Amino acid sequence: MSSSQPVSIHLLDREYTVGCEPDERDSLLAAAKLLDSKMREIRGGNRMAALDRVAVLAALNFAHELQQLRNEDESSSREIARSLGDLQRKLDGLFDTPAG
Repeated sequence: MSSSQPVSIHLLDREYTVGCEPDERDSLLAAAKLLDSKMREIRGGNRMAALDRVAVLAALNFAHELQQLRNEDESSSREIARSLGDLQRKLDGLFDTPAG
């Protein structure tokens, strides 16, 4: 049984009510604040900008940032795997060397 509760969020001075698990409420509110900030940045001084256009551009910005983070994470993971492989080979070399 879901314990989803209604939470009000505000985006560009409009209120939206969404269902949210109680333990995810703070995260949802932080995400809404971030989205509102991005939407305001995109809208700038043009108060007549269409809400749907502003929302799509904000979503595209966040999707691009997410993709960049994923690419960086993938690159970091490859580098870590490479480093671990090098260390493993060095350790194997130490243990394979006969004691003298």
